[in-house]
Amino acid sequence: MLKIVVCVSGGGTNLQAILDALESGRITDTEILAVISNNPGAKALDRARDHGIPAICLSPKQYPDREAFNEAFTENLTELGPDLVVLAGFLVRIPPQMVARFSNRIINIHPSLIPSFCGVGYYGLKVHEKVLERGVKVTGATVHFVNEGMDEGPIIAQKAVEVEEGDTPEILQRRVMEQAEWILLPRAIDDIANKRIRVVDNVVRSCS
Repeated sequence: MLKIVVCVSGGGTNLQAILDALESGRITDTEILAVISNNPGAKALDRARDHGIPAICLSPKQYPDREAFNEAFTENLTELGPDLVVLAGFLVRIPPQMVARFSNRIINIHPSLIPSFCGVGYYGLKVHEKVLERGVKVTGATVHFVNEGMDEGPIIAQKAVEVEEGDTPEILQRRVMEQAEWILLPRAIDDIANKRIRVVDNVVRSCS
């Protein structure tokens, strides 16, 4: 049984996709230990409580400095003891000590086709705004393992989504979620739970 902790900052639509996939059997052999948010008002915490999952708020504002927060965040995760940490719209940079402690056990969903439109400053709606400003015809989403860099870890899966005429950032964001994020993230969790993938020499390999 793969034990996961899901980290979310906002509404938790990717969390909901995980919950739906668990209930429908598209994710198997997996249990959510807790949901963590840096935002006390995050709807994701309500989604967790509604499913009987422990909902934990850990905000940098609760600590005297970022280093104290990083230590507390890492220790809280260590005490929970997950096999996998899932960043599902989590807008806090993962501290180096956590990356080291959970090496190749943290995954993230990013709303673009990495290496395009990623890195520092590219998060949430800002990604889709930049996609439209650039005028690209295809965008998408990427699930990847987390390393010390920003959106630089080994790629697990990607899915392309067409940019359509008349798109606004909000419309494009919704399409990317529906056509890519909500499909890729549950599938990646199920692949990890069922040992279909592994990381070899910083590259994700299929075990099937």
